[in-house]
Amino acid sequence: MDLDIKKDLASNWFKLIQDAFCYDISVLENNKIKFSSKTWKRNQKKDEGGGEYRILRNGKIFDKVGVNFSKVYGKFPKKFQKNIPGASKDPRFWASGVSVVMHMKNPLIPAMHFNTRFICTTQQWFGGGVDLTPSIKDVPEKNDFHKTLENMCNRHNKNYYKKYKKWCDEYFYLQHRREARGIGGIFFDYKKNNFEKDFNFVRDLSITFQILFNKIIRKKLKKKWSIKNKEAQYIKRGRYAEFNLLYDRGTKFGLHTGGNIEGILMSLPPLAKWN
Repeated sequence: MDLDIKKDLASNWFKLIQDAFCYDISVLENNKIKFSSKTWKRNQKKDEGGGEYRILRNGKIFDKVGVNFSKVYGKFPKKFQKNIPGASKDPRFWASGVSVVMHMKNPLIPAMHFNTRFICTTQQWFGGGVDLTPSIKDVPEKNDFHKTLENMCNRHNKNYYKKYKKWCDEYFYLQHRREARGIGGIFFDYKKNNFEKDFNFVRDLSITFQILFNKIIRKKLKKKWSIKNKEAQYIKRGRYAEFNLLYDRGTKFGLHTGGNIEGILMSLPPLAKWN
């Protein structure tokens, strides 16, 4: 398959699911609050792509939710080339993706994160994942979440879930605190075995996330919570912020490739606390 066709297929899908996610989120808010949207360009002087980030704040369900789409291209800075497969000798790249971060008003509902991306250098690959960060323990919810992901992975390869769950557990770990960010999920990168199969997996993950966030939110959106629950959520959000600023690959990639700062940092919670 021609590389330009692959790029169009991937970026068009990412844009489509940005619209689909935002539609469902608006429905959850009974269409009473709207996303603020901002388009941006990577380089104001020449065409190097850009994107659109959408943020909804102060809803009845969401304290803050961001849904970010990007499609950028150009050249990596020299100091960044060696860290990217296929870029050490040729700095040119193309990248597109969509990312979602949900911070809930109800502390009984976990924070949720999803992203998928397609990156091209002299090599090409998919990456992404989905994970939950609850502030209140809920074992049945955790088990159901992981079982859903396992079933999705098994539709594509029986080895994916174990491999990508382990990768997620190791990745979303705050080394300085020696604790996990949340309850995990799946995480993968440098997925480049077969474009058609890998793209099918990425699309299935997107739809599975859409089903999951609707199910989890609708089950708990009317449940009563306490001030103690909210305080626990603020502390957990502090951990979330620490991870995204210190370790997150997407944050580092965006900052090193001239991405939009507000879009990159949309993942940070609106309010957080530290002990």
